[in-house]
Amino acid sequence: MVEHNFHQQSHSFVKLVIFLCLLFLSANISVEARIRHYEWEVKYEYKSPDCFKKLSISINGKTPGPTIVAQQGDTIVVEVKNSLLTENLAIHWHGIRQIGTPWADGTEGVTQCPIVPGDTFVYKFVVDRAGTYLYHAHYGMQRQAGLQGMIRVSLPDGVLEPFSYDHDKSILLTDWYHKSTYEQATGLASLAFSWVGEPQSILIHGRGRFNCSIPSIDPTLCNATNLQCTPYSMTVVYGKTYRLRIGSLTALSALSFEIEGHNMTVVEADGHYVEPFVVQNLFIYSGETYSVLIKADQDPTRNYWASTKVVSRNSTTPNGLGIFNYYPNHPRRYPPTVPPSGPRWDDVAPRMAQSVAIKSHKDFIHAPPLTSDRVIVMLNTQNMVNGYVRWSVNNVSFNMPHTPYLIALKHNLLHVFDQTPPPDNYDQKNYDIFNIAPNVNATTSNSIYRLKFNTTVDIILQNANTKNPNNSETHPWHLHGHDFWVMGYGNGKFNQSIDPKNYNFVNPIMKNTIPVHPYGWTALRFRADNPGVWAFHCHIESHFFMGMGVVFEEGIEKVGKLPTSIMGCGESKRFHRP
Repeated sequence: MVEHNFHQQSHSFVKLVIFLCLLFLSANISVEARIRHYEWEVKYEYKSPDCFKKLSISINGKTPGPTIVAQQGDTIVVEVKNSLLTENLAIHWHGIRQIGTPWADGTEGVTQCPIVPGDTFVYKFVVDRAGTYLYHAHYGMQRQAGLQGMIRVSLPDGVLEPFSYDHDKSILLTDWYHKSTYEQATGLASLAFSWVGEPQSILIHGRGRFNCSIPSIDPTLCNATNLQCTPYSMTVVYGKTYRLRIGSLTALSALSFEIEGHNMTVVEADGHYVEPFVVQNLFIYSGETYSVLIKADQDPTRNYWASTKVVSRNSTTPNGLGIFNYYPNHPRRYPPTVPPSGPRWDDVAPRMAQSVAIKSHKDFIHAPPLTSDRVIVMLNTQNMVNGYVRWSVNNVSFNMPHTPYLIALKHNLLHVFDQTPPPDNYDQKNYDIFNIAPNVNATTSNSIYRLKFNTTVDIILQNANTKNPNNSETHPWHLHGHDFWVMGYGNGKFNQSIDPKNYNFVNPIMKNTIPVHPYGWTALRFRADNPGVWAFHCHIESHFFMGMGVVFEEGIEKVGKLPTSIMGCGESKRFHRP
């Protein structure tokens, strides 16, 4: 009897040990970061996203490319084969800070040499924070040829978000030109300047609708019955709540997005939780991402329009249209109503109001430093440089060097770019931001801002009149390698002795992309705490191509050994080992 009890107890003990081991293993598995491996082939293919047939850059045959889905802490490995035949390539992971991997940022000329045709390049980086992010080409003007997509990073298992929903969906908003990027870039870079003009279409997740019945349109190139341009349809079930992740990678356009008859609650911006607020239409600028909650609570016997309109420009581009499809209605069944017309294109007040309304969620506030170590005021202007039309910062228009900055700085090749630092300010007292500058001449430079590591830097984006009378454009600015605190917005000229007193130190949102509104200013604050070399530029494709950007260096001595795979151009050829 004693022996029987002993064996029974021993058996129970073994079972307990096995159970605890399995529990330990499962716990470890749940928190262990994964490696997400992707193999992409990038090439040109003929596509008809708005019914008009043209060459588009695709990833594994798709444009937009595949959505990268990962969990916080995962390592992303993307093997990119450049099959563009006659073009170089680089891909930027927009919103991913690249902590410890500055060479994986994907910015040609700044962090790497381009991927030449036929080569395969491996990007490897960690997604360190949950949220909604983007990826896109960062070579020339390739982004607007279709090389773009979304990144969706979820929280670790067991960690809850400050809102709930039933389903998670993503859409990417883009504008679409029928001219090739070669034609556009040539026009922008010529003495006989030719502007890119307004886009032909707005695409909702790669689908739009151009009017093929225009008499001048070649009927062999435009086919309204092509299934590739069937309107995007998002199917919902009555009573359910949907998290809709919305990203914009427009080449030019600021947009207003709305779903007919439905309110949207904004809950996330650029990977940071927002104190929820309700909108009927969401203003979104190139490079931004938002999550909104939408409840399917309207009449389920019909479908509703999803509409995207160009704002801030007097655009000829028709609204982009999609279908908010209530199951079981057919997803291609058009709504019985006229699509929403959207807000007035030139009404700045509601756009500014939305910008000001975006605050950090009360339970997720990251307090900004109370003071800054350096203030850089950046006047956004349009200028002439030796007869060429350029965009400039403090009357300096940016040019990229042949040897990427990260390589040049790490290997002490300082002669490959101008060592004269760019200006921290402009003539604030005498410059009239409301009129065409009497002296529109500027210089070009490839010099950079050297930031002291771990210091706090303020950036004041100051908008002004362009070379056209009574015209000031909206510029969305994107910072690589960092998030910044949005300290404030204002109209008119920034006053350095008064306006900082009204900064938001209570609950400023953190973002990586932000607009500066017409004739206004936007104040940002960030910590220069990520060793590397990082671009900061207007996210309008043609504006950056024409010089509207700067580069920051910080803590270069703390950057590890550079992989030889990023080398091979300019003076880095000597370090490159295929």
